[in-house]
Amino acid sequence: MKGSRFSFIVFFYFFALLSAQDRTALICGNLITANDGQVKSDAVIIVSGERILEVGTKELLKPEYTIIDLSEYTVLPGMIDAHTHPLIYGSEYQTNHLKGSSAFNALRGLKTVQEWLNAGWTTIRIAGDADTKYAHFEIRDAINAGLFKGPRIVGAGHYISVTGGGGDINYLSSEQTVIPDGLIVDGKDEMRKAIRQEIKNGSDWIKLLVTGAFMSTGDNPKNVHFSDEELITAIEEADQRGIPVMMHAHAKEGIVKAIKFGARSIEHGTFLDDETIDLFLEYDTYLIPTLTVGTYLRLKDPGNVALTKTDRSQKEFREARMKVLGQAHKKGVKLGIGSDNVGFPGSFAANEFLEFVNFGMTPMESIQAGTKVNAKLLKLDDSIGTIEAGKFADIIATKNNPIEDITELQHVRFVMKGGEVIKPID
Repeated sequence: MKGSRFSFIVFFYFFALLSAQDRTALICGNLITANDGQVKSDAVIIVSGERILEVGTKELLKPEYTIIDLSEYTVLPGMIDAHTHPLIYGSEYQTNHLKGSSAFNALRGLKTVQEWLNAGWTTIRIAGDADTKYAHFEIRDAINAGLFKGPRIVGAGHYISVTGGGGDINYLSSEQTVIPDGLIVDGKDEMRKAIRQEIKNGSDWIKLLVTGAFMSTGDNPKNVHFSDEELITAIEEADQRGIPVMMHAHAKEGIVKAIKFGARSIEHGTFLDDETIDLFLEYDTYLIPTLTVGTYLRLKDPGNVALTKTDRSQKEFREARMKVLGQAHKKGVKLGIGSDNVGFPGSFAANEFLEFVNFGMTPMESIQAGTKVNAKLLKLDDSIGTIEAGKFADIIATKNNPIEDITELQHVRFVMKGGEVIKPID
């Protein structure tokens, strides 16, 4: 018995030693957990494998731990972008998907999301994407299988639209039979089949274009495109599978319908007003306003005819829109960060945090919008969104404190995803 007990003690201490050696300690100058409004000084995060084991003080440190010294940096959770399109690129994005195969689109998109991860976006939600198949889910599955490094990916296969809507191609002759990047449905039977097809092929969200769009040709963002019957069918079918629905809506009537019929999030919400703000609160709906994309496209390609509506929206509607978003925030609408990234750098996408500060959020509230709030939107708040014991070690760091200058999030210096260092301190 004594020999057995001795062997057990030796095994226990040997196992404990191995476990300790497998742990990493991040020493933080400032720590923003995003779980509250506090900035902690001289904190330590202990990581074991993919997850955070403990958060505390330097008393947690042990000699056998691997040390990452971030004592000159501000540490915070990995950023979450709730509205992206990694397969879209270039000014002619409505037909670019036809220039390469789905396999090539996947390769291009993989490079894109890897750059976004390197910029600090550890999780993204894809709001439908520019492929006739499902290239972005191939990217997701390859990352999940450990074949490549990349952000956590959830999202919709296609943006579902009506004939002539924002997901269709409306500027070619009627003699052409090209495949649009959106999924085109008309009537409740086609809608039902489309929802089932999207889920079959890997969608964990459904994306509907309830109104016209600003970044497409031949449709009007002030028009509602789906009938009530079509929208009800979509929600019912998605609900039966436990799949949430995001709804692109600019026009007020479209926003109202989308909220009342059961959208979990409204994308854009350009013509928001007091009445619709109250509906967001009544139905507990999230709003992803996507403020950065128009600025980027206006700066990058100001003369592009296809982007005329986007340019107009920036000039005519921005001031009123920022004012009403400030009112929505004050009333308690759940606003999440979503850049509507159509292939621009991940560092530029972090401009969305600045835009949230511009309409009235504090820097801390803005950070939480792109971490804690978005994690709850995605129903992943048990695993990501804050720096807490038990959650994935998705951690980033900036040289200076983003509470003092929110643009620091455009200059992320360190990235860890799931306990793996993606971007070390140089």
